[in-house]
Amino acid sequence: MLINVSDPTFQTILVSLILTGLLFISVKRTQNAGFFSKEVTNQLKGLAILAVVFGHIGYFLSSDNRFLFPLSVASGVGVNIFLFLSGFGLTLSQLKSPLSSLSFYKKRLSKLFIPLWAVITLVLLLDFFLLHRVYPIAEIVHSLLGFYPKANLWQSLDSPLWYFSPILFYYLVFPLLFFKKIPLLSPLLILLLSWLLLNLPLPVKSDVLKLYKLHSLAFPLGMLFALVIPYLKFKLNRIVKILIIGAATLVFLYTAYYSGVGQDPKIEQGISLITTFSAIVIFALSKLEFGLFSIFGIYSYEIYLLHWPIVSRFNPFLGLPPFLDVTLNLGLFILLGYVLQKGIEKIAKQFILT
Repeated sequence: MLINVSDPTFQTILVSLILTGLLFISVKRTQNAGFFSKEVTNQLKGLAILAVVFGHIGYFLSSDNRFLFPLSVASGVGVNIFLFLSGFGLTLSQLKSPLSSLSFYKKRLSKLFIPLWAVITLVLLLDFFLLHRVYPIAEIVHSLLGFYPKANLWQSLDSPLWYFSPILFYYLVFPLLFFKKIPLLSPLLILLLSWLLLNLPLPVKSDVLKLYKLHSLAFPLGMLFALVIPYLKFKLNRIVKILIIGAATLVFLYTAYYSGVGQDPKIEQGISLITTFSAIVIFALSKLEFGLFSIFGIYSYEIYLLHWPIVSRFNPFLGLPPFLDVTLNLGLFILLGYVLQKGIEKIAKQFILT
């Protein structure tokens, strides 16, 4: 379901103005609890999911790729941010409150799989009853198990779910390879295991394998960052912070625009990681919290699961002006994300999974 765009630049300006206005009215000054507080990670998640959504709409669902450009150029950066924050969060949590492997799997895998199963079930039902579309049993089973060997935009159940497979891999190996007594060894082991697996003849499509390789450094780097952050207790005066934030913003804008997409994968990965770290520096040093980013960050996982089936097959706002289509869908994503998250929390409490 392509969005027909006859005036992409003007429509993009309208989307940008709406986002800028919402960011402006949602901003507040905050006293972060630390250098990398929950407020910071939520905003980064919000930035990441918006980058992913804009990339998917702008490059795959718009009749003109100039729509949402340059908002659409950083979807790969969004993926790296999510992987980096996953490695960071798991490591920090395991350092503070260590869990046995069984307890880790019970807590973490339930949070991954229950929303996934709910969305897959919903999409299967909607596809069957509204579009009369069915899928091979093997694909359904693979989806329920979290294995996505292909990412066909128009034929797969939910093509962005290719990301679920590597994050599941990290969740499975993390408690086995994390050693609190020698924690610096853990990211190296996970990086080595990832490299070994990615050089085996995996039963996945070549384009998916390329994505795995392209984002293979972000998770172990997030782990490493969590291990060194306790030592980052320096204080910067206001002027120095402003200069660093300004420089990081320029780097972010430049490397997001000149992303290296289409060049050597190592170059593309390196540029994407530079953009990722620039975003981290900006939000970590800022004393401002943008509520818009935070709310998207809170429901980012749910939006990740839901957004592609909605905009690609069940877009309720198709036919409206493109800027309005995108804006209203963003609001719908938050609403559905909230419903899904709260529903899952009730289910989790019912079965004592949290």
